[in-house]
Amino acid sequence: MIQAKKHGPVLALAILFAVVLAQPAFGQVPPRFYWKGMNGTNAVLLISMSLSGNANPADHANTVLPGSIIEADIVIAGYAHLFELFDRSAMIAVLLPMGRISGDVTLGGLAFNEQVHGFGDPMVEFDINLIGPDPIRNIPDFMRHEPGFSLDVMVDLAFPIGEYDNDTPLNIGQNRWYGRVGFPIVWQLGPWVPDRRMTLEFLPSVWLFGDNDDFMGQELSTDPLFQVEGHLTRNFAKDLWGSLDVSWMNGGQATLDGDEGEDSDMRGLGFTLGYQLNDHAQLTFGYMATMGDDEPGDLNMDRFLISLTFGWHKLIEGMDRIGGES
Repeated sequence: MIQAKKHGPVLALAILFAVVLAQPAFGQVPPRFYWKGMNGTNAVLLISMSLSGNANPADHANTVLPGSIIEADIVIAGYAHLFELFDRSAMIAVLLPMGRISGDVTLGGLAFNEQVHGFGDPMVEFDINLIGPDPIRNIPDFMRHEPGFSLDVMVDLAFPIGEYDNDTPLNIGQNRWYGRVGFPIVWQLGPWVPDRRMTLEFLPSVWLFGDNDDFMGQELSTDPLFQVEGHLTRNFAKDLWGSLDVSWMNGGQATLDGDEGEDSDMRGLGFTLGYQLNDHAQLTFGYMATMGDDEPGDLNMDRFLISLTFGWHKLIEGMDRIGGES
């Protein structure tokens, strides 16, 4: 009889960042996010982030507020489900950000000392594989699975129902629709050996923003923001891996009642460490900071992140019960 414990990695990889991380400003999708799992897998995620810089960390537009000093502690709770659609691997996920943001903000020559808290805008993501291996339908499929070269298309959409006060420039909700379209790429490097797995990953995407018709009594519009994220990942041991992370953003010019701002041009560098706690849970740590941010109009921000992912699949749960009884 096949023992359930021998298939711990089945679930471990099935939940490996199988939950969307629609990050706040300067955030990025973590490494190994778009690795494929077994159809039918469910996962929940809890992320804790500490951020500081000169832009609102809850605003994906990365609009720089020169001279501002902003700090935030944000928690994101999420849920994801993996399934098959048109004979391809797919995922639907939802997350809810919450937390506290405070700082000294300068806008239009006026200074504000703000402290806000509450729930942000919930976001939904849909992802489907376009090029790559067949969906993982069962354990034999998983045991044979290698990503090779994989290309997905993903769509994010945020719902503007988070906490918002039109009297302050600093909010955790954004009072407008926004989202993005991206094309995640995973490229396997070398043999698919558990303690030596290595990948090169990219996510080119574009963020699109609706208008905020009541930003302190004025109308705020933002041009599309282009973003490219990259990761070079490698296992150091069966349950331990690391990644070198880079990010580049350009665009996102903000216009406030006809007064145009400047495009963002950000480059970031960071790292991630991940550890598999058991068959169901994984813990990760990550840090990223902007580079070349000496000018007042440059985005200047750093972020420390801790995440815990927990997943389950009815097939694996059934094998665990059988294994426990044998």
